[in-house]
Amino acid sequence: MDLFNHRLRLHADPSRVVVRPFHIAWGGKGGAPNRTERLVGEVLEMSAEEARDQLESVLKDFEARHWQTRRVFMTRYEEIEELLGLDGRDIGDEKRQLIGAYFCHEYSYAAAALMNPSAVPHFDQTGMPEGSMRILMSLRSVGEGHISSVAFREGIITQGNELKLAPEPPFATATDVIGEGEEIPEGPVTVWRHRDSTLSGTVIFPITQAQSKGLEDLRIVHFRHDDGSYEWIGTYTAYNGSVIQSELMRTRDFRAFDLVPMSGPAARNKGMALFPRKVAGQYMMIGRQDGENLFLLKSDSLEHWDEGEKILTPVFPWELVQIGNCGPPIELEEGWLLLTHGVGAMRKYSIGAALLDKDDPSKVIGRTREPILAAKDQDREGYVPNVVYSCGAIRHGDTLFLPYGIADSSVGFAFVKIGDLLAAMV
Repeated sequence: MDLFNHRLRLHADPSRVVVRPFHIAWGGKGGAPNRTERLVGEVLEMSAEEARDQLESVLKDFEARHWQTRRVFMTRYEEIEELLGLDGRDIGDEKRQLIGAYFCHEYSYAAAALMNPSAVPHFDQTGMPEGSMRILMSLRSVGEGHISSVAFREGIITQGNELKLAPEPPFATATDVIGEGEEIPEGPVTVWRHRDSTLSGTVIFPITQAQSKGLEDLRIVHFRHDDGSYEWIGTYTAYNGSVIQSELMRTRDFRAFDLVPMSGPAARNKGMALFPRKVAGQYMMIGRQDGENLFLLKSDSLEHWDEGEKILTPVFPWELVQIGNCGPPIELEEGWLLLTHGVGAMRKYSIGAALLDKDDPSKVIGRTREPILAAKDQDREGYVPNVVYSCGAIRHGDTLFLPYGIADSSVGFAFVKIGDLLAAMV
């Protein structure tokens, strides 16, 4: 099979930073002021000149590294003001900004790794030449504390299957939860992209307690509803340090993102991938419910998933340890194209594919005897060696565009003819 590996690689970049709230423990003892109250009090006791000098020192270090730094400090101050019940009318702007700065910190969201991408058609296709398509990729970025967040990257695939990525903006911004303050929300939550931020400069961080240690491996799909409307829906793993939980990310405009926990026994596992439309009147997903095999899941609700039907088990040497999906199924005239990953000897990961019946996806029409992509040469070294992994490819004409993670460290890109892929199945 003729697979073209693009020369481009995306790597972890510790220079990509955002300003995040710095949560200081509340805890005062014996009636003494807690640390938050003490810090605020110290700033309020400063003279106007001292506060101005301190703020100028902070801005000298950080203002050129972030978007609208003063506004960020002021927004953070307003959260602290509400928390402590302060009356800000008697506090000058410089002291308020300085207080905000004490409750912020710089976070390098992709210092450790950038990996496990998924791709979908971009929501804006205006001005595209015939045969070209604007695309949108989600990426798992890993920073301090090995906490995973969701980053985005926009680009174009040309008629000749050239990949052109839009440049990253100089500033990255985190999505906001309106009225978050110091409270950790639970259940469904909506986060908002900054009104002045491009999508390539936007990062979605964990918000709820269930997500506190990471949003992992977003598998995003352009979903068509029964009424003909479209929505971008992604499944991801929320991790709190000990428990995993599958959740949904839903958006229609990439301005507001709903992060919604799923219920049911299937949602207690990771690696769920949603079909891009209902099949036979039901929502469907591919999941790996036992950590070893692939299952077809069916539901009348996007938010509740029971156990499913086993449809694929490890067969070939490159996948004998376990198999899983590499993103949402892709609809072809011939059926549903499902990318899979397999784990073989020495925990070597490879990517293969299967074809499912279009009307009854529980029926497997064929699968690749050999992997279409395996960890080798430049794709072997990294944080977790011998791993290639994707969270979703995209069809472009008669070609499959496959972004993939390398060794849990970086991202590569490949193109393969869909006809060649189908012909390789047995």
